[in-house]
Amino acid sequence: MTEKIAPTEVAIDPLLAGRWSPRAISNTAVSREQLHSVLEAARWAPSSYNMQPWRFVVFDRNHDQAAFDKAFATLVPFNQGWNANVPVLVCVLAKTLTAKGDVNRTAPYDAGAAAFSLALQAHSLGLVAHQMSGFDTNAFRETFSPPDDVEVIAMISLGHPGDPATLDDALRERELAQRARVAISEIAFDGAWDKAFK
Repeated sequence: MTEKIAPTEVAIDPLLAGRWSPRAISNTAVSREQLHSVLEAARWAPSSYNMQPWRFVVFDRNHDQAAFDKAFATLVPFNQGWNANVPVLVCVLAKTLTAKGDVNRTAPYDAGAAAFSLALQAHSLGLVAHQMSGFDTNAFRETFSPPDDVEVIAMISLGHPGDPATLDDALRERELAQRARVAISEIAFDGAWDKAFK
């Protein structure tokens, strides 16, 4: 995988600094052991009241090609293009109601934490995890029929690093470009809204 260490303002853990979202993914199979490992990392994410609202549907083309093809069909055309060879898709969902039937307003937030735990574990295993919003959630719901109280949130491409040369020119340029983020002062405030943290 192309190494792209984040150019951070201050030092952060190498696991965090090294994690990024490549689109060059090989068609090499992801082992069931690796899939269990990333799901175990997701399982131990934090959640409000320990409700653990996250749910994951794993689509492994080497385990169930027909199910994988149905999930792949829900991706927007742009994402289908660079995911043509990806071996695994993982849909991230969240159970939106508590055991008492009340709305769990932090369910998507907690599911995001679990998805990020999955992504970090994938990175630690030398895998690629690229999270996407570009898929048709209604088509996914129609195809896979999750319960009404389960929100369909995101899709993750999971696999081994691929060769950026396999991407089209525009995507290859993005793949090889330096990573960037807005400054801390633009996202973190000090005691009041819009008072930049310094």
